[in-house]
Amino acid sequence: MNNTDQPLVSILTPVYNGEAYLRECIESVLRQTYRNWEYIIVNNRSEDATLAIAEEYARRDPRIRIHTNSEFVSSLANHNIAFRQMSPASQFCKIVHADDWLFPECLEKMVEVATANPSVGVVSAYALWGTKIKLDGLPCERKVVSGREICRTAILKGGPYVTGSSTSTMIRSDFIRRINPFYNEQNIHTDTEACYAVLAQSDLGFVHQVLTFTRLHEQSVTSKNSALDTTLPGDLDTLLKYGPVFLTPREFARKKREYLNAYYGSLARRMLRRREYRYWQFHKERLKELGISLNIFRVAAIMPIEVVKLCFSPTRLRRLIKPIFAAPGLDSAHPAKPERAGKVERGQDSIPENPCK
Repeated sequence: MNNTDQPLVSILTPVYNGEAYLRECIESVLRQTYRNWEYIIVNNRSEDATLAIAEEYARRDPRIRIHTNSEFVSSLANHNIAFRQMSPASQFCKIVHADDWLFPECLEKMVEVATANPSVGVVSAYALWGTKIKLDGLPCERKVVSGREICRTAILKGGPYVTGSSTSTMIRSDFIRRINPFYNEQNIHTDTEACYAVLAQSDLGFVHQVLTFTRLHEQSVTSKNSALDTTLPGDLDTLLKYGPVFLTPREFARKKREYLNAYYGSLARRMLRRREYRYWQFHKERLKELGISLNIFRVAAIMPIEVVKLCFSPTRLRRLIKPIFAAPGLDSAHPAKPERAGKVERGQDSIPENPCK
């Protein structure tokens, strides 16, 4: 296909103070083998050189345009603003976060699967997170999977996990236009929730090739949220919304019971690590938003069981004790050590872009 025959893809980068990696992100878009795209950088009142970098590239390529918010908003609100900047002619939407980048064939391969299969609403692929390949688990011969099937399996069995982060997927633009706002701004892990909303009405397309890179570092949103265990209420939020959609009433009741038991078990383990006040306040508020009261007595009742489990798991016990005796203070003094990208580069021979080969 020549450029005029290719469906228009809207590439979105919502960004705040992203100067450290923004050039690398933009360059990865410019290197795409697929050419019919618009690239919208949504600047959330950045205080560094983000806007200057974006303007520099916009002067070079008319397909790049910039939207600067009139006031600072939350990260998820900035994503929703970005979705509203898409051209009416856009057929597919591809987010790439400012600290991530795309392999050269990303758009080409994802659009190829989506155009060949009109039932596909979400396209995913293997992704490089730091130095590890993620989003695997689907057999190599499966390029299109029922949205209902993949969501049911993810909820009931915990995998395969194939939707990843916003950078990992491409979504058919019409689905985004139907849901306003597209991202639930109360759920930090709304990218998974949004994929479920689309997959409830469509199929999943999958490219068995590494097409995206997600950077893991201490300043990333994922790292900042890890100390609060935000996935616990995020996954519960998604379960409460979409469990009834994909599961039978009996399956949903069982999964809800199992998840709440696991949730309280996790809180009990965190209590043993003396998590700070903001940790408990976060979970209390999020559970209240989901219509559930945090039962501290239930947490306390589970603690003896968790202690017994730890005694039979030396590895988990060491992991628990280390931060307690390493230094005074709470979890904010011991941030999770992120995986480093090391010397990973686009096109590096050591990266298996297609593990199925």
